[in-house]
Amino acid sequence: MLFPEFREERSRYERKFLVTDMFYHDIEQQVRVHPAAFSPIFHSRYINNIYFDTYDLDFYHDNVTGKGSRKKARIRWYDDQQQFVEKPVLEFKVREGMLGDKLSYRLKPFQFDQEITNETLQDVFRQSDLPEWARGILIQLKPALLNRYRRQYFASFDNCFRITLDDDLSYHIIGSQNNTFIEHCTSDDVIVELKYERIYDDIAPQVTNKLPFRLTKSSKYVNGIDFLHPMITG
Repeated sequence: MLFPEFREERSRYERKFLVTDMFYHDIEQQVRVHPAAFSPIFHSRYINNIYFDTYDLDFYHDNVTGKGSRKKARIRWYDDQQQFVEKPVLEFKVREGMLGDKLSYRLKPFQFDQEITNETLQDVFRQSDLPEWARGILIQLKPALLNRYRRQYFASFDNCFRITLDDDLSYHIIGSQNNTFIEHCTSDDVIVELKYERIYDDIAPQVTNKLPFRLTKSSKYVNGIDFLHPMITG
């Protein structure tokens, strides 16, 4: 599968903190009183993702086993989950350790509801302006997970660092057909993500050391598969 190559010059650091023992208000307060003077930069909004994987869930297993190079393919849109999606975006992400590289492509609008199937989504790909290598990848993939969460955005005073807070997480089983979205689960966890360009990595400890959260490996895709498909992880 010819996935896009990781390009270090285009990448940025993404450090995640899974917070399970604090209320959301307290987490937000810790961000606001940080010495880097983080403040909101955008209104909070809901994010919806359809994650794609191979039929053997290779992307999932690569992440779980700690493979250095990890891949992700998803469709993302904002606000209502079941709706006519006017501005869907296809994203390919490649990660090397803490560094992440992403390519994004606008897709044709489509109706997302219980009648959605893999063939419907493949039609969207065929009708969208995508490079041939992307089409070659997508034809080998299937929808593997639907998730949704609320995100709040912050930036440091010098605009070198961004923090996002994700809460109200829900995960739904999505297959190639016959989707009812009845099988789902929710999580009370909050995921804090610190994002910054590579040139700021030398000063990043000044930010992370003042965050009272534990740095962790956390993937919403992996978490959702683990929640909904415990037979996979045994």
